[in-house]
Amino acid sequence: MTNTTHFPEPDSTEPACANGLVARDPILVTGATGYIGGRLLPALLDKGYTVRCLARRPEHLQGRANGRYEVVAADLANAESLGPALAGVTTAFYLVHSMGSEGGFAEQDRLAAHNFAQAAKAAGVRRIIYLGGLGGDTALSAHLASRQEVGRILRESGVPTIEFRASIIIGSGSLSFEMVRALVTRLPIMTTPRWVRSLAQPIAVEDVLAYCLAAVEMPGQTSVIYEIGGPDRVSYADLMREYARQVGLRRLIIPVPVLSPGLSSLWLGLVTPLYARVGRKLIDSVKHDTIVTDDRALHDFAIRPRCLRDAITRALAKEDQEYAQTRWSDALSSAGNPRSWGGVRFGRRLIDRRQIHVSVDAAAAFAPIERIGGQTGWYHADWLWKLHAMIDMILGGVGMRRGRPHPQKLQPGDALDFWRVEAVEAPSLLRLQAEMKLPGRAWLQFEVKPDENNEGAWITQTAMFDPVGLLGPLYWYAVWPLHRWVFAGMLRKIARAAESMA
Repeated sequence: MTNTTHFPEPDSTEPACANGLVARDPILVTGATGYIGGRLLPALLDKGYTVRCLARRPEHLQGRANGRYEVVAADLANAESLGPALAGVTTAFYLVHSMGSEGGFAEQDRLAAHNFAQAAKAAGVRRIIYLGGLGGDTALSAHLASRQEVGRILRESGVPTIEFRASIIIGSGSLSFEMVRALVTRLPIMTTPRWVRSLAQPIAVEDVLAYCLAAVEMPGQTSVIYEIGGPDRVSYADLMREYARQVGLRRLIIPVPVLSPGLSSLWLGLVTPLYARVGRKLIDSVKHDTIVTDDRALHDFAIRPRCLRDAITRALAKEDQEYAQTRWSDALSSAGNPRSWGGVRFGRRLIDRRQIHVSVDAAAAFAPIERIGGQTGWYHADWLWKLHAMIDMILGGVGMRRGRPHPQKLQPGDALDFWRVEAVEAPSLLRLQAEMKLPGRAWLQFEVKPDENNEGAWITQTAMFDPVGLLGPLYWYAVWPLHRWVFAGMLRKIARAAESMA
């Protein structure tokens, strides 16, 4: 359905675009660490716009900014923090959601949208651009219903809002594409539940970005809902068959009458980059048809989305470059909301530190450290890391299938299996913060320093754990024998890799 609300034109004597928006004012991007936001950000910069990013953890964006855009610390759950981020903004992109969150994600999305909408109204924002999800008004999944509720909250604020509703987004690194790729490449025979036969209208990520960019310059001051999609209506089974055809694989898909969402999500977590919590929300969404019922976007925009075959071809071309520009799992929200430790008393920090000398310089010593995780693995006892990840996934954690965005380089904020890069300063420091389910906070840190004679370097590896309550220390000491074996072997093999690579 398309809802349109008209608002009075702004009274301004400043230079403006065709839509009345002041050209030199910054465009605000929320969700810049996410899949769409991470691609939209450079596209806006390439167009010459001044861009400001709202970030709950700004340190994960500031290292990448290099003066090209502004990063402002703010939390959508804290209404009072939003004022500075929205000051002077005329156009704001709202690209956040709680796909990876636990528990009441709808309430979290509702609160964030309400806070943002009210702050945008107070700041004089003249347009919000929002990306939501396709689906009819009835029989929606909880996740899709929440996405549409967010759009309604933004519109009802009185700020003119352009809401794009999309189905499956096809692009290297996208949630749906990564799931399809993993299923097709790993399973010659697939027994699939009913949800793989639900109809969708996939759209290429490039076309989604084209709509977002066009909305910035769109004339008028109205709130409009646009349903966007490619020309093909297909099921997930059709999508998997087309992917298999393009990569030259033959796959047998056998439908089964019933498979519960919970079992489906665990099954997906075992064979794809998904983990159980995200997989459950995805299944709840895709079991409903998500097709375009209103073609107004084709009349109001000069954009003709590419067909499914071309969208997959382009995604594969990006995939062949070894890494995607952005991935769904890079979003800071992919591991759920950060655990709130307010008022929690931590015990004394527990530390495992060890050191080794290598006969190569610091840069060579740091190279294998920066390659850790993903396809490289963890250098020692990979089977044990995978077992831990499987248990973590069953408990609702992220598991280990997120991999890493680049095979050789890391940046602050990158997802790295079940860790998050907290700091990286090549060739001297890498610090990872655990996103797995633990009774406390955990870090793994590597430091590299040249030795006193400049004839080699010292690698220092430190595992740190802030335990909570009685369970925290019990956990640490229960796994202590394994830690000693794993961490000692890891450091030894990192040193061996550094010397052999040099």
